[in-house]
Amino acid sequence: MELVNLIQQNLLSPHLLFFALGIIAGLLKSDLAIPEQLGKFFAIYLMVTIGFQGGVAIANAGQVDGRMAATLAGGWLVGLLQPFMGYFLLQKTTQLDKPTAAAVAAHYGSISMVTFVAAQNFLGGRAVPYAGYIVAVIALMEAPAVLSGLFIAYKADPSLRTHSPQASSQLVRHIATNGAILLLIGAFFIGWITGSQGLQKVAGLVTPLQAILLFFLLDMGLLVAQHVADLKGFSISLLLFGIYMPLINSLIGIGVSMLIGLDKGTGFLFTVLVASASYIVVTAAMRTALPQAKVAIYLPMSLAVTFPFNITLGIPLYFSLAERFLL
Repeated sequence: MELVNLIQQNLLSPHLLFFALGIIAGLLKSDLAIPEQLGKFFAIYLMVTIGFQGGVAIANAGQVDGRMAATLAGGWLVGLLQPFMGYFLLQKTTQLDKPTAAAVAAHYGSISMVTFVAAQNFLGGRAVPYAGYIVAVIALMEAPAVLSGLFIAYKADPSLRTHSPQASSQLVRHIATNGAILLLIGAFFIGWITGSQGLQKVAGLVTPLQAILLFFLLDMGLLVAQHVADLKGFSISLLLFGIYMPLINSLIGIGVSMLIGLDKGTGFLFTVLVASASYIVVTAAMRTALPQAKVAIYLPMSLAVTFPFNITLGIPLYFSLAERFLL
């Protein structure tokens, strides 16, 4: 009953309702649209704000302790290993070709920053505290998932490497210079260096967060609607993978959180990261380094199946698990 109440409360949040409005408008072929440059600004604002606040939280926390280091290491290791499990399940349950299966698996080993921000907002509405250093896990879980996905693809079919001889160097460069990762890490360290005094000087940065998130989710709803048509050719097993994979990953996230000894709020956010799926950084990396994989499969799976599931039902479910198993 408590889980049902959490789901109902989440479904009635203004942010989620605006996300639903975007989907409805897109499906109705409305002329409602968010200008592309404004959408990019929303994304940049969220990355700067979340990264900066995370750095400030670490500065306020004082010395880096073993739990913080274990959380960062745990996020990196989970991001590295998850694609192998995802690929195994896809090979057993679907008819996907090997490059596409590897690309899908990489997406489910990485993270969705928007899902993370929605989870933060969920905690904020319940006044549940969490450790700011969890923000650093966002950047740490991008690169290992991409590398694992490519390793899987090349191991399954060595001939793929001959199709893109510069794939390795391009991948390294892409990860090292990716704007999202640079911005998150940069804002994080700036917040860490400047601390509370820096936050006071840019107090206006945090104030519009909830409003910007509302417009961003409206834009994401419109984007999801654009890819719904791609789902028509999907098999039931693929659609089910987009739902049961985050559920499996959430159990891994809760388990790792218990091993580390994370509190309820921090463990919940860690679990959300582990259970989410990328549709930005990993998609760009796969299109560059593994062009043989079908983008019409892996992008709508993460964006049009898993993302809405996590935003609507996943977040309250993961919070319920955190309340049950974490202090």
